[in-house]
Amino acid sequence: MTTRDGSKHSGKPLVGIIMGSDTDLPVMSESAKMLEKFGVPYEIEVTSAHRSPARTHEYASTAVSRGLKVVIVAAGGAAHLAGVVAAMSTLPVIAVPMATTVLSGIDALLSSVQMPAGVPVAAMAIDKPGAINAAIFAAEILATSDPEVAQRLTTYKEELAKSVAEKSARVKQQYAGKTS
Repeated sequence: MTTRDGSKHSGKPLVGIIMGSDTDLPVMSESAKMLEKFGVPYEIEVTSAHRSPARTHEYASTAVSRGLKVVIVAAGGAAHLAGVVAAMSTLPVIAVPMATTVLSGIDALLSSVQMPAGVPVAAMAIDKPGAINAAIFAAEILATSDPEVAQRLTTYKEELAKSVAEKSARVKQQYAGKTS
């Protein structure tokens, strides 16, 4: 299947990844990679709350009817895109604050968490860690009704724990006998 952005996926997109500019793509591609790891189909698109408000309105107001379940939004500067999408849709919106201004993303982080009552936006960490966590959080939301995604998440978390144990063993081996 071809999504709105022209990319190929094995199923109807369940997660939308949107950003205000293509300059956000290097960071937001991390969300796409994680969703692929969990087998979650997605679409990815550029739409701006300020430069293309009609496009943003169309995207947000049709997201439910297109079958989306979650929207991940790259949120730079004043982070209006995430808030606008949350205001126009009943879907969960996850903001990824972008370090695009002289404030290195702190402005976007604060804007994302300061939504008015009634317009919730989940805010992740700034840049790449946030993009990765946004995809994991989206998968966790989907896993509440999809056992296959739930199993992939369980496997992923088991792999994380295993990697920490392996790193600990390497550190212990490297410093064995050097401490007193």
